[in-house]
Amino acid sequence: MGSMHTGLEGDPNRFDELAEFYAARAKGGVGLIVTGGYAPNFAGRMKDKPCAFDAEELVDAHKKITTAVHREGGKILLQILHAGRYGYHSSIVAPSAIKSPINRDKPRELSEEEIEHTVQDYAKTARLAMEAGYDGVEVMGSEGYLISQFLAPRTNHRTDAWGGVLENRARFPMEVVKSVKKELGKSSILSYRISATDLMDGGLEPEEIIWLAKELEMSGVDCFGTGIGWHESLVPTIAAVVPHAAFADSIHQIKKAVSVPVIASNRINLPSTVESLLVAGKADLISMARPFLADPDFVNKALNGDADKISVCIGCNQACLDHYFVNKTISCLVNPKVMREQVFASSSTGIARKVAVVGGGVAGVSAALEAARNGHEVTLFEARDSLGGQFILAAKVPGKSDYGRYIEAVGSQLRSGRITLCLSQAVGASDLANNGFEAVIVATGIAPRELDILGNDNPKVVGYEDVLNGNAEVGGKVLIIGAGGIGHDVALFISHMDSPDISELDAFEKQWGIGRERDPQKSCREITMLKRSEGPFGKTLGKSTGWILRQELKDFSVDQIDGVTYRKIDEQGLHVEVGDESKILPADTIVVCAGQESENSLVKELENTGLSVHVIGGAKFAGELDAKRAISEGVQIANAL
Repeated sequence: MGSMHTGLEGDPNRFDELAEFYAARAKGGVGLIVTGGYAPNFAGRMKDKPCAFDAEELVDAHKKITTAVHREGGKILLQILHAGRYGYHSSIVAPSAIKSPINRDKPRELSEEEIEHTVQDYAKTARLAMEAGYDGVEVMGSEGYLISQFLAPRTNHRTDAWGGVLENRARFPMEVVKSVKKELGKSSILSYRISATDLMDGGLEPEEIIWLAKELEMSGVDCFGTGIGWHESLVPTIAAVVPHAAFADSIHQIKKAVSVPVIASNRINLPSTVESLLVAGKADLISMARPFLADPDFVNKALNGDADKISVCIGCNQACLDHYFVNKTISCLVNPKVMREQVFASSSTGIARKVAVVGGGVAGVSAALEAARNGHEVTLFEARDSLGGQFILAAKVPGKSDYGRYIEAVGSQLRSGRITLCLSQAVGASDLANNGFEAVIVATGIAPRELDILGNDNPKVVGYEDVLNGNAEVGGKVLIIGAGGIGHDVALFISHMDSPDISELDAFEKQWGIGRERDPQKSCREITMLKRSEGPFGKTLGKSTGWILRQELKDFSVDQIDGVTYRKIDEQGLHVEVGDESKILPADTIVVCAGQESENSLVKELENTGLSVHVIGGAKFAGELDAKRAISEGVQIANAL
């Protein structure tokens, strides 16, 4: 399991929770775990919280983590990470005083004496890690943190022995590795996370990375983890839009150059991808982080022939990275039990009840699975012939195919569990009251809101569901009314019509300029997004992924108009006012993405039945579709029965 910041690294008082989180992954079959990053000193911390392992008094707290993982048969490395100019606090330092574009503060340049002290701080943290029972350490040397900043001419403008030619710029990681190795001895693992590709102008070139790997191996590295890009790179590296194992060839170049094991990472979330990489000899080991958030039992399921039941990481980042960036403890959209393993430790309610779940979208599915896990007798009713609800539509958006894989996986879980699954079966209050159910969970979802202006029945007006399902013909001039997440996804979907599949690696590399000049594809249609509110588009999109979608739509030349008042639709097009100006916007197709309304008529029907009724997901509150909330509510309600 690769390193991932959880938000608890800086709070030793909550290491019991952190221990249970890692232990659950070890119990699920993960052989080697790497912790989130711990700074070797105060200046190297990521945030204002004292997320450093630099004092003896912290050893006992860390022992909680190592003891829990070893109890489940796993091994665990402590990652030592100095953030350098990526730290979000007032004391950041770097090899040169060059501000990062993703940080508001300019770092202070380290003196030569401070550099030497920092090297020794890495060694001290390694020693403390051994005292705490870790099986070794991983030195973070990629993704734009301090070691990357020393290595890259972009960020190292020094003229002393720590800057200039590559050999001097590489002196810092070499000294760190040698000093750490002395503390570890021969029985512990020294992993070094190397950047397989920087994806940055002024970063290391491929041949320089190979040279570095060879030198680090001679300095004592036992294995290489791999990272891709810097956090400021203008190339997606772990989002859903990235093809599976997109950077395997860069990792393979390192494997061919060294004799120690090399670990592949980034957008590897399926057992089939893992197997193909190992069989092809691209790497010796596979590292995943977010997939083990989505399903802690990933490895055991794969080994036991249950790969079809693995809850697939959809690469959304909404509850993991996006939580961390706003100082929340991480979770997982498809697995809200993440970092709450202690709360959900019980596997049985003790009192089995007959429970009906109405609605097979993600809210209903999560409620049904969790209720069955707790020992209830569950029947899931879905009026349509398939599970998934709005996820079925999301899976049709370019770059979101894993949403469909997630639905397939939970469908397999439902069919193999103690759940009666009734597809194509609508139910009413009398059906539920007359069949002995003791509790009903209503997860009937939403209905798209209709456009309330004159001419909304014009044939050129279509709903987003019909567009995504392929039931509506889309013309050459397209207007999209609504600019929430759905509006952006629909714009991307239409932009990609009749264009190359971005899930193909070559198209992805061409789109983002990986190993070549950037040459984004163009849309065959003229697309304009419209919204009533004033201001920039996409403000509600994910913090770590929104920039990707905004860039894609910009590449496709999608126009965006804010501050729009809609007047009417006729054969001329859409009549609007923008500011004080009246306009007629010609259109062949007008797609309505103007929000949703709760579909909860069943709730009123159930009022006088005497049944215990619980409403979750879109049926409870439509708003902007929120799968994270819907799945979490399903799990919470099922545990409260």
